[in-house]
Amino acid sequence: MADDLTKRGPPDGIRINVNEAWELRDWSKHFGVTPDALKAAVKAVGVMSKDVKRHLGK
Repeated sequence: MADDLTKRGPPDGIRINVNEAWELRDWSKHFGVTPDALKAAVKAVGVMSKDVKRHLGK
């Protein structure tokens, strides 16, 4: 199912969409990294938050 872009709540906790500015901002803050570092992590391991978390060593 597609994201409902009218709902600007917290990230869904499963997938990271770095193409949405608000998700990029929220996930970057959550992991304590810069947006560019988050984009690089997603590029390296994919969009699943558990994989990004492991990649970032969090």
